[in-house]
Amino acid sequence: MNAIPIPSQAPGNTPLDAEEVVQLIPSLATQQELNEWERQNILEARKWALSARVLKRADPFREPYLRELHRRMFDQTWGWAGRYRRSNKNLGVPFHQIMNHLAALLGDAQYWMERQTFITDEIAVRFHHRLVWIHPFPNGNGRHARLLADVIAVKHGREEFTWGAKALVDAGPARAEYIRCLKAADAKNDDIQGLLKFARS
Repeated sequence: MNAIPIPSQAPGNTPLDAEEVVQLIPSLATQQELNEWERQNILEARKWALSARVLKRADPFREPYLRELHRRMFDQTWGWAGRYRRSNKNLGVPFHQIMNHLAALLGDAQYWMERQTFITDEIAVRFHHRLVWIHPFPNGNGRHARLLADVIAVKHGREEFTWGAKALVDAGPARAEYIRCLKAADAKNDDIQGLLKFARS
């Protein structure tokens, strides 16, 4: 049996259940190998998601797109890629409420965009924040939500977000600030100004 690296339990990470851990696809032995494998998987998904052809036809506010993007981000890494979690975690809504919360979020986001309730950057960041709060997948929710925010921004004529200009997978000042901004948005009735500023920093 292959040694299976347990995904990092840095602050803000979602712990995986034993049955989720054993669905690791490649034979990897260390956290560093896992991080690099996931990074390459995500780079390919990013290239697909931000291609002109896909951007033109994709609707990031449709539920099948959410699953397809997550699947592409992790399909070479995890057997559960693109599938919603089936257990409760330290973060997120109870798993049996995921579909209801996603439906509400997607409806809100479509309304915001159609009515131009907020500027595009704010719609993308609000969408990101709510999606992270729901935490629909076993893991990779932050990375998935950030890429979705980038897709929304680029599709509507904006630049990709910089997200502190750092990789946010590992513990460090940028990740700590990102999590602080997420928690502040949770605590202040959807005041996402700090998160919005971080996304463009």
